[in-house]
Amino acid sequence: MTTSPSEQASAGSGRLRLYARHERSFEDHRYVYPVISRRSRGLSVGVNLNPDKICNFDCVYCQVDRRTPGETSFVGLAELLRELETLLRLGATGAIFDRDKFRETPPALRRLNDIAFSGDGEPTTHRNFDEVVDACAALKRRLGLDEVRMVLITNASMFHRPHVRAALRTLDENQGEIWAKLEAGTEAYFRRIDRTPIPFSQIVGNIAEVARVRPIVIQSLFLRFHGAGPPAEELEAYCERLNEIGAGGGRISMVQVYTVARRPADPAVRPLADHEVDAIVRRVRERTGLEACGYYGQASDASDSGEGE
Repeated sequence: MTTSPSEQASAGSGRLRLYARHERSFEDHRYVYPVISRRSRGLSVGVNLNPDKICNFDCVYCQVDRRTPGETSFVGLAELLRELETLLRLGATGAIFDRDKFRETPPALRRLNDIAFSGDGEPTTHRNFDEVVDACAALKRRLGLDEVRMVLITNASMFHRPHVRAALRTLDENQGEIWAKLEAGTEAYFRRIDRTPIPFSQIVGNIAEVARVRPIVIQSLFLRFHGAGPPAEELEAYCERLNEIGAGGGRISMVQVYTVARRPADPAVRPLADHEVDAIVRRVRERTGLEACGYYGQASDASDSGEGE
């Protein structure tokens, strides 16, 4: 059965509405929240280890409003595990799709895909990150959810710390994946977009070191900032960094090229059009030979300026 262009557009806009609803909240939960993830292609159960909203990056596209205060930096592990068990059971049984927020989820996305360490800041900065990962992995095993992945969504700034390396080993043993942020090719562009005092060379070096131990996913968000998209020379430098990681023995299983899908805190940020995302995906494939996949945002090919939601 075929669908008309208008039906396809309606389905696409419906999926964008689902993807745009990334509220880090669920009932009375403090740390664990459910989202339909465009990159996970299903239900992702997020674990927020930064309720204080503190992050060592200040990315221009971040949707976290840091003008309002966060909660305490203390994370209660017992409470976190209770919340996680509740959502894992709801996801595994499909009961979560009876809730209003998820009722419109299409059948192809009605699956529990992963536990994702993400949230309102960089998860690996949490002082007991390794203990949290160990406890979540043990809960996943106890519930018999071996097929559910554990995904670390990270800016790669803390990979050099021993307790973070220990947590990565736990992920390796429990269907884990590392999604490491790399969305620049030069120090100047990195500072313009990710706005952190951490040297770009440290980020690239950390990614390269971790990728020599296990395959990783590179996550790269590109956008329009003050009306300008990423320059061609910056994209070339970005591909060079990917090639350097591979030349040093690092393994990259996938490059996720995506753009803004939720309203960022900075109004100067707009999404790229679909065809611009596709062009970056082609460039990555041609310049590096890596597998790359595009994920689209609020823009369409008919609106290169990113106007309209």
